[in-house]
Amino acid sequence: MKYSGEELPTGFLGRSARIVQIRAQIEKIGVGRTPVLIQGESGTGKEVAARSLFNANPQGQFVPIECGSMVGTLMESELFGHTRHAFTGAGENKRGLMELANGGTAFFDEIGDLALELQVKLLRVLQEREYRPVGSLQRVKVDVRIIAATHRNLEREIAAGRFREDLFHRLNVIRLTLPPLRDRKEDIPLLIERFIASPDRRYSIANEAMDAIMRYDWPGNVRELKNCIDRMIAMNSGPLLHFTDLPSNVIYHARAGTSTATTVAATVGGARGIPLPPPVVALRGIVPLQALERQAIEHALQQTAGDRTEAALLLGIGRTTLYRKLKEYQLGEN
Repeated sequence: MKYSGEELPTGFLGRSARIVQIRAQIEKIGVGRTPVLIQGESGTGKEVAARSLFNANPQGQFVPIECGSMVGTLMESELFGHTRHAFTGAGENKRGLMELANGGTAFFDEIGDLALELQVKLLRVLQEREYRPVGSLQRVKVDVRIIAATHRNLEREIAAGRFREDLFHRLNVIRLTLPPLRDRKEDIPLLIERFIASPDRRYSIANEAMDAIMRYDWPGNVRELKNCIDRMIAMNSGPLLHFTDLPSNVIYHARAGTSTATTVAATVGGARGIPLPPPVVALRGIVPLQALERQAIEHALQQTAGDRTEAALLLGIGRTTLYRKLKEYQLGEN
């Protein structure tokens, strides 16, 4: 399978019926300023969809806000800014992310991870179009479009008391649901063409490798596929990418028909070539998915001496997802 490296169209790629429908929805709703809630598994392209919505009517700036990383006492200051002497160490006025997004779009990535106290303040922004910086008695008017994304089922989060129902209804004016890559495998060749494109080199993928790629379920979705292609290019000095250049989890799946659940450790380790830890103990031949995932995260943190940004790269996941998993498994200080 050969690729010329010619310029490919930008935006949300795919020829499947579902992706064609999503692109039509983005084109239609992108021109307005109505809040949009984007749902989908990790790696399905939620930020790509958000940026496509912004590009349909590019007013002001597009400001990404990683809700999973907004932890600790300074999270309100990060979002809304603060005045001089508002708290110890506040030597001067500071602009918040909402001020930066004024006139444009604020993208709340993984909104389900936003702390409850900030959910209340975000609700006021949506209702009253205003906020109050930390330490200030004055409210600041703001004109910002809110786009939120989550992999979580927010209705379940509401029932569990972790998400405000009134905020959900304010965000859920328009909902965009992104399908996992396993449900639109016909888009994989076009995605590979984008990832493999180069202005000065022509690449080919061996048929055996392409067959293995098409049969794999890609639990990390488009992000995992991109990591796979990046690895193949890095591992091979020639223009033909071979089956043996694939990450070990894809190879194992192709050779043995191994289920996704039993290859999670290989997925996160093999994507970057880091050595894998000893396997956890299986019960009746089945390794619990959570045990594999926790072990893979611990190992990545060991390999990076605790650097979470680099660990996320090794694992082939977003930094926000890593923060969420650290909380879930109670690993380290969050």
